[in-house]
Amino acid sequence: MRSITRRTASFGLALAASVTLLSTASAQTWPSRPVKFVVPLGPGSGADISARLIAERLSKKWGQPVIIENRPGAEGVIAINAVLNARDDHMLLFGPSSSYVGHPYTLEKVPYDQKDLKPIARVSSTLVSVGVTPKLNVSTLKELFDLARANPGQYNWTTITGVTDIIVGGFVKKAGLDMVRLRYRDPVTAVTDVAEGRVHLYVAAFAISRGPAEAGRVKLIAMTNRERAPVRPDLPTVAEAGFPEMSFDGNVGVFGPPNVPIDLRERIAADVKEVLSDAEVVKRLEATGQLIRPGGAAEFAAAIEDQAAKLGEQAALLGIKKAGGQ
Repeated sequence: MRSITRRTASFGLALAASVTLLSTASAQTWPSRPVKFVVPLGPGSGADISARLIAERLSKKWGQPVIIENRPGAEGVIAINAVLNARDDHMLLFGPSSSYVGHPYTLEKVPYDQKDLKPIARVSSTLVSVGVTPKLNVSTLKELFDLARANPGQYNWTTITGVTDIIVGGFVKKAGLDMVRLRYRDPVTAVTDVAEGRVHLYVAAFAISRGPAEAGRVKLIAMTNRERAPVRPDLPTVAEAGFPEMSFDGNVGVFGPPNVPIDLRERIAADVKEVLSDAEVVKRLEATGQLIRPGGAAEFAAAIEDQAAKLGEQAALLGIKKAGGQ
């Protein structure tokens, strides 16, 4: 019996070693054919521009074409399901983690298993700007919120639906601010009302706010990100402005299906990080309204967990229940 046990144990160790060797060999020979980045946003978006720029560099490094496939719609679900259903280690998701993290709070039922989507490499953090109408004589968040407290129900706010909506809404409630929430299908269409003074607080991606701000239609006063943005170093973070509860980083990166082994994920992350060490790449990505923050699989996963925890806290304040099974 003892000898059978030893033989069984030896067989198990040999099998484990074989699996490890096969996984390592697979990582070393990958990619064996063209790689596809599925982007959950349309052409011209910050994530799309990033994906194309990084894909161009990775294609040269990997010796295989890296193709961009835009699959917008359904808050990113279409793109995520395409990647998970394919179960193909040459088909990866490139986009923001915010919609993925927000699905348990924005959808009645999450139509995929979130544990199956594996973080591979963090690329950047989308810059989210905080602006006010130029019609108000305020230059800081404190000045705006002091006005709101002195005049309950007289001031309003708007932002992108989804994650940012929950973060800002949770902050407003926790701070005890009586501010009206305005809803727009498209945050771009709100700019006219901001310029005319009908919208007071406007929180949106910097890529959206930048043009109107330069034209004097929106007055930017802060960023929600943890770090100041090189593209606008004059703008304080919301934490620096005295409101850390509004802090939020929108992570953008590469995800894969569960059959992508960890050593391959680490190799892809290392290659992405190498691309992001190129000063020209960094300059071009920062121009699209992003803060470059490369990181490996574990680092990216930790950032997403922090994001999910913050979102969960704010959703609870608003009485938003998590979708069943998540």
